[in-house]
Amino acid sequence: MAQVSETLDLSTDKALDRDCTTLSRHVLQQLHSFGPDAQDLSALMNRIALAGKLIARRFSRAGLMEDVLGFTGEVNVQGESVKKMDIYANEVFISVFKQSGLVCRLASEEMEKPYYIPENCPIGRYTLLYDPIDGSSNTDINLSLGSIFSIRQQEGTDLDGEAKDLLTNGRKQLAAGYILYGPSTMLVYSIGKGVHFFTLDPSLGEFILTEENVKIPDHGAVYSVNEGNFWQWDEQYREYIRYVHRTEGYTARYSGAMVSDIHRTLVQGGVFLYPGTLQKPEGKLRLLYESAPLAFLIEQAGGRATTGTVDILDVVPKQLHQRTPLIIGSKQDVAKVESFIQNGH
Repeated sequence: MAQVSETLDLSTDKALDRDCTTLSRHVLQQLHSFGPDAQDLSALMNRIALAGKLIARRFSRAGLMEDVLGFTGEVNVQGESVKKMDIYANEVFISVFKQSGLVCRLASEEMEKPYYIPENCPIGRYTLLYDPIDGSSNTDINLSLGSIFSIRQQEGTDLDGEAKDLLTNGRKQLAAGYILYGPSTMLVYSIGKGVHFFTLDPSLGEFILTEENVKIPDHGAVYSVNEGNFWQWDEQYREYIRYVHRTEGYTARYSGAMVSDIHRTLVQGGVFLYPGTLQKPEGKLRLLYESAPLAFLIEQAGGRATTGTVDILDVVPKQLHQRTPLIIGSKQDVAKVESFIQNGH
């Protein structure tokens, strides 16, 4: 009986330890510090988690509430039709970070210019960059969606309101990650010390650590790309697709929500591609809000992210809404795509 009791105690201890490893606690443990900078990052991650909870709650009630599904009839700075959830999620991030006292600016792909919080600026030393809803076309058909985020240190005073200090490479990011709204809501983040998975426990109202120091496999069977654009790509990309079509062991998966595809790639390995097209050689994805944060995360997990010629984290943007092609995933699979682009075979 004593042995059974001891086993139960150990099991209970492990369960309690898991349930007590919240996101904010984990950040402090990662930094081995309770100093001001560590407290700041912990608080910032807590605000991101709150935004994720609010958005997840809204999604869970889609179809039961008015003004959740469908388009607004407006077009954003990217020239894309805006869905109602894009607007709601963008406003959630603004509202949540207005109360943080830490963030002076928020930059989003839904806003032409950064949103300033004047009351925070005297002490707010950070900028949040984010894509409030990635894959919003999936909203009305009840498929997975995501939010992407990045935290940067504010450099200089930004007196002219141009946020030129953000036009630096992705290695300047302090933290990056995404929230995946699927069968469960997950938050995946890195502060440059590995990649960690958290799952929202609705009964606790907390994101709980579910996997630490995640590593992407060096190779995976899945390639993820919108093959509907096949004839709009450069020939090198078409050759790569022909290669995977005739090579045993590859399979295609593409969800229409990049966060979902990147999460699968992170867990199972493989490669995600979003090449430029003949009409838009710079591609569709925004460097600061999508490509760089996900590249930061994937590199921390042991993978790679590139435009095909330059590592994504080394690209220096010339404007806030700059776009870039993206090849991201397992090292071997990214290298295989690069071999077609650079060598034509």
